Amino acid sequence: MLRWRLEALRGNGRVNITKESQENNMMIKKKIVTSLVAAALVATSAATLAGGVPKDLPYPSSGDLTADEIAQQVYFVNHFYAMKNYAIVKKGKKITTLVLRAKGDKPTTITLERFLNNDYPADDPIKAQDLAIFRSGKLRGTGMLVTDYNDDNKSQSYMIWLPALRKIRRFAQPAHDDAWGGSDFTFGDVVLRKPKHETHELLGKETFDDCLGALDVPKEQQGRYTRNLRGPACDFKGKEVYKLKSTTKFKNWWYDYRISYVDTKTFADYRTEYFKDGNKIKVLDRYWLDSPLDDPRAQFWGYWYGKNLVTGHETFANIPDGVSVANGDFPRKLWSEQTLRKIKR
Repeated sequence: MLRWRLEALRGNGRVNITKESQENNMMIKKKIVTSLVAAALVATSAATLAGGVPKDLPYPSSGDLTADEIAQQVYFVNHFYAMKNYAIVKKGKKITTLVLRAKGDKPTTITLERFLNNDYPADDPIKAQDLAIFRSGKLRGTGMLVTDYNDDNKSQSYMIWLPALRKIRRFAQPAHDDAWGGSDFTFGDVVLRKPKHETHELLGKETFDDCLGALDVPKEQQGRYTRNLRGPACDFKGKEVYKLKSTTKFKNWWYDYRISYVDTKTFADYRTEYFKDGNKIKVLDRYWLDSPLDDPRAQFWGYWYGKNLVTGHETFANIPDGVSVANGDFPRKLWSEQTLRKIKR
């Protein structure tokens, strides 16, 4: 009889499995460790499930907004509430790639598809579901399904398909400060942080006068999935943005406050800077693209770029042109345990 203990180590993105048994099958252990890291990757995929902000939040009728109202609109955009569903799919050779690079090291890559469903009625206990399927790299064949509920006091549920065991495992909602798959994004950044977890202050409006950061991979280190990464995005230079200061309500937290630069028309947050003890410690840039929908808040991802300014570690989530789908014709049964069990390695 084998006993397994899952240990999520906060702040560094590592997930370890310790095996207590007379048997010492290291090969199986490594496969399970690799698969469970998917638990840290799916909450994607960039803030996609949570509660507290209604899915029918109206577009502002006037330009005079409070800091709290701006924070709600930003949340609406990041959770794709303007769409019934949102997906990043594989199209030909194009696929979303997550690139991780420690300072001085070569980059590592994982590719994935993601399917988010917001199309649930108000009286349904489910608010949204998020499915991720990993197609290459160490997580190949792993699947993850996250369910968020309309009851804001109920934790999200997580199911992960472990290809090494051909089994599904369920586990609890991660901590806000747990790293997202070894990346520079925390679970708070990508999924768990709600407007109510911070106090917000509007510092005014200004012109965004910079290009967004991007990962520069030397030619000799480029591979199949890093050869055609997007470069620095300068589309937003000259755009009017809100400068929003958000101070955490958590005690002894990894950051004191963050400054976000938010488009005054679309409410897309182009850049977020994190500060601790007066020092800038992290930058997170998001390249947003207009979708074909009428709501200006209906934005697609182009890329996410994060850098830890203390360690020099970088993360780049590259979403190629043509792979984003809004309001696709996906059956509801796609977001199910059956889909996880059908994933092929």
